Amino acid sequence: MTDMEGMMPELTLNADAAKVEAPSLTLSLEPEAPAAAAEPEKPKVEPVVIDDSMLNEAEKKMVDDFAKKIDISDSQLVLQYGAAAQKSVASFSENALSNVRNKDLGEIGDTLTSLTMELKSLGQEEEEKGLFGFFKKAGNRLETMKVQYSKAEVNVEKIARELEQHQRILMKDIAMFDQMYELNLKYYKELTMYIIAGKKRLAEIQSGQLEELRKKAEATGAQEDAQAYNDLAQMCNRFDKKLHDLELTRMVSIQMGPQTRMLQNNDTLMVEKIQSSLVNTIPLWKSQMVLALGLENSRKATAAQTAVTNATNELLKKNAEMLKMGTIATAKEAERSIIDIETLQHTNQQLISTLDEVIQIQKEGAQKRKEAEVELGRIEGELRQKLMELRS
Repeated sequence: MTDMEGMMPELTLNADAAKVEAPSLTLSLEPEAPAAAAEPEKPKVEPVVIDDSMLNEAEKKMVDDFAKKIDISDSQLVLQYGAAAQKSVASFSENALSNVRNKDLGEIGDTLTSLTMELKSLGQEEEEKGLFGFFKKAGNRLETMKVQYSKAEVNVEKIARELEQHQRILMKDIAMFDQMYELNLKYYKELTMYIIAGKKRLAEIQSGQLEELRKKAEATGAQEDAQAYNDLAQMCNRFDKKLHDLELTRMVSIQMGPQTRMLQNNDTLMVEKIQSSLVNTIPLWKSQMVLALGLENSRKATAAQTAVTNATNELLKKNAEMLKMGTIATAKEAERSIIDIETLQHTNQQLISTLDEVIQIQKEGAQKRKEAEVELGRIEGELRQKLMELRS
């Protein structure tokens, strides 16, 4: 069986038939919630109608064949209808949530911060000591610089290894998110087909068998006929509630798609930042370290050959030039930002936008559930009133 065949939707009346093996992840992002911003007026959105226009010909045939097997008089079947797909989505959501809740990118952020502080503190220390120490500790300066840079190099190499490990884990997670996305598409398709098949069967019963029982009850006025009509109406109502539950689960599956992609994008951005540090920042620091040591060696060799006043004066001029170049170079290096502010702004805006949308979706979901509860109550009242009319 190919990968595409493995992702084909499946319909079953047995809730235990589907076993979920949702991919597991190792890192995720859990940002702090920002203050809610005023939302602009949104354009009118046409509601999506769940019907067989969403299906291809093979799926339509599968739905039609499956709808014929649905017996809403079987209470166990109604209870378990679509439960396999619902369990799959629930397990999928629980797995993704577990990774978001239990793991975050804080460790990577701490590692990058350590790299920044290591390089920046090195530059600040040189700036504080400055090149004025050239005249005070000429004999010890070169050894001091070697010790200082050697210690910094060990720390930077350690940080680089940690970043490479984080990068490998993130790249694995990015590939895993692709699998999760495809798996979620399969669950979404299955739920859609369950809903369409259920609606087809429910419409057939309501327009056929239920209508016949209603007419018979009105014609005969018999209690048993009214009860038979009432029993079937209640079965239709319970099955309709089940379809509504499947629609709610389908909406969860729909939301998981963009959420999965957003988490994947977060990991991708972090991989790119780590890559930039490994191939740009660290090699540049090492080249500057070699240059500084080379300059110090040249200065020391020149100082050893200077013994007379004229040579000393010439050396002072050269040292003044070196001081200028070294100070400017050190200041520039110290002021360089390891992470672009534009990248942080973009990432922050994406997180804010994501959380705003999630909050709005949750509000809308809560409102729809309240409206559905009111509507179900109204339907129940209408059926009760109808039964009372048949008995009168």
